[in-house]
Amino acid sequence: MRPVNVVLLWHMHQPQYRDPTTGRYIMPWTRLHALKDYWGMVKLAEEFPGVHMTFNVVPSLGAQIDEYASGEFHEPWFDAAFAAADSLTPEQKLHILERGFQVNHDNLMARWPRYVELYKRVQSGGEKTAAAQFSAGDWRDLQLLSQLAWMDEEYLAHDSVVSALEKKGKEFTEEDKSQLKAKQLELIARVLPEYRAAAARGQIEISTTPYYHPILPLVCDTEIALRSNPNSPVPRPPFRYPEDAREQLVRARRYHEERFGALPAGLWPSEGSVSDQALEIAAELGFRWFATDEGVLGRTRNIGFWRDAAGYPENAEQLYSPWRLRRGDREIVGFFRDHYLSDLLGFVYSRMSAQAAAEDLHRRIRLVGERWTASRPPTLSLILDGENAWEYYAGNGRDFLRQFYKKMQDDPDIHPLTATEAIAAAGEISSIESIFPASWINANFDVWIGDAEDVRAWEMLAEAREVYARAVADAEGDDRYVPEAQALNRAFESILAAEGSDWFWWFGPEHSTANDAEFDALFRKHLTAIYAALGEDAPDSLAQPIKHSPTVVKRESPSDYLQVIVDGRESSYFEWLGAGYYAAERRSSAMHGRMFVIDDLLFGFDEERLYLRLDLIPETLTKFQEFEIRITLWDARETRLTLAVRDRKLGSVRLEQGGMCFLNPAEFAKAAFGKTVEVSFGKKLFDIKGRRSLLLGVAIWDGGLPVDVLPAEGYLEIPLGDAAFAWPVE
Repeated sequence: MRPVNVVLLWHMHQPQYRDPTTGRYIMPWTRLHALKDYWGMVKLAEEFPGVHMTFNVVPSLGAQIDEYASGEFHEPWFDAAFAAADSLTPEQKLHILERGFQVNHDNLMARWPRYVELYKRVQSGGEKTAAAQFSAGDWRDLQLLSQLAWMDEEYLAHDSVVSALEKKGKEFTEEDKSQLKAKQLELIARVLPEYRAAAARGQIEISTTPYYHPILPLVCDTEIALRSNPNSPVPRPPFRYPEDAREQLVRARRYHEERFGALPAGLWPSEGSVSDQALEIAAELGFRWFATDEGVLGRTRNIGFWRDAAGYPENAEQLYSPWRLRRGDREIVGFFRDHYLSDLLGFVYSRMSAQAAAEDLHRRIRLVGERWTASRPPTLSLILDGENAWEYYAGNGRDFLRQFYKKMQDDPDIHPLTATEAIAAAGEISSIESIFPASWINANFDVWIGDAEDVRAWEMLAEAREVYARAVADAEGDDRYVPEAQALNRAFESILAAEGSDWFWWFGPEHSTANDAEFDALFRKHLTAIYAALGEDAPDSLAQPIKHSPTVVKRESPSDYLQVIVDGRESSYFEWLGAGYYAAERRSSAMHGRMFVIDDLLFGFDEERLYLRLDLIPETLTKFQEFEIRITLWDARETRLTLAVRDRKLGSVRLEQGGMCFLNPAEFAKAAFGKTVEVSFGKKLFDIKGRRSLLLGVAIWDGGLPVDVLPAEGYLEIPLGDAAFAWPVE
């Protein structure tokens, strides 16, 4: 048997969950995985000093862990989980019921019978019943168990506070919650120092990823997607900002050096996504190695890696070798993950006993050495997420990892190495002059750009990026009022965050989660923050979800002409009788990042005027001291009426058409704000000659950002003509 060099790379990543406008952490997964996975994965390696490995820490993840470790963070789930049980607000109770059971039921929840009991009560009675009937003790137990389930196995077994709570299992006190809260903050602060210590003793290498985890080839040029899939939809014009790709890598190197004391040698490009252009930038900046998937190598070399009955790949001598990419006078070494074995780790071994899984993986690694015939040693790369798989394993995968690491450490023919060590041990490394542009999934970029939702997201990003580019150009020209450097920096930070891969991962049909709406909203908030920083109005479209979900819409056409007094109240039962009606199902949840303000819309005509009535949701209105209502109508031009509301009173009224502002808007449009919003537009505002309809959109804006839109997608078509009880078609 030939000795086998094994490159084991654990990729640690979470998106930037902090809302750029409020600073709140919209989702808690960085904190929870820091407690359950990030510290324990590297701490476990200390038990096996002969097993060297690589950990990839995404800088935007590290920065979030740093913020949590400082204690200066705002996360609603953390606040709700540790709030006093006898003074929970209705919103916090709903939050607890929605978030408290988002945990693996078989391996994490099932440890505590009390946790299962509370879950079953909610399932059988529903959230409203639970919210009404849960006692303070029920809430307290659910709060604490929902946090305890995310604690690392080492803490559950040996930490004095955590293990005592684990054994207690129910009937927790507020003091128990206070102790766990303090312990969480203490333990999060241990995470990144543990990585630095492991790297200092030479057992691990820490690699990095572009700062906000973007798909670097697509940031360089979205047209590259057509190389891997000629049928892929792509935005027009293309998104093409290689300077952003460079900045993502520059910031990653800077953060890595500051946090871990040295510049990174290696790069796991987000989702293993590579292209010649992206890797040229990486090599120029000083990266010495990168890693991606076997599918990329297969398409680069025009070969396949089909497995035989034993799982051994065809063309193994090419797969189990690093390759040196040469581009001009630059070079960078690439590792290509064994997709088959990495997926066994990620998706299959969790269904086996720890012993059987460890033995199977050890046997498969030995098989490579037994069948190897080349003179140089084989280099086998196992690369996968370092956090997401473990909740599907018994005991969070710790028993499996201990057995697997021990088998490698005790086997003289298996050499677990860091990536840099593996380059030194590989012998002569063959060269390639170009690499096929693709990601680790199906050797293309379809997940991030292969659907209309993806393309729409790229187009919205491109629109915001262009607004920023114009602002930079104006600042350089210095010929009029421009944003200050600090505002430009804030805008650019939001651009880089919006370029992250995770938003595009959830768009399109491939992936879905209970948090789809939150991811969608957070992406759009990053975009709106760009406009806000630059002092520009964000487009109304940023209030509309990108992720498609069926919307229940109620619509009725007008059945009569109207006689309306525009006074902000329903003057009589007959006033709006016969009006057209439009309403969509509106379920408000601040947790989902979506705030519904508009309940429904009524519309209709008399001979000279178009009337609109907006019914707003009173509970939501209490959250706003001031806001704007923007009503936009289209014939061949855009006509917009903007109503400024402060302290529930109508202030200024602005009427614009074709970019021009009316000096006396009351002559053409009337508005009133009271129990309802009533508006009328004069017929003489519109060019209806030959037109069969007008288009209408309504948006609520707060703080320069759109918060709600009706219709949620597209515009409402209002037919003209006598048959529609509207103005005659001329």
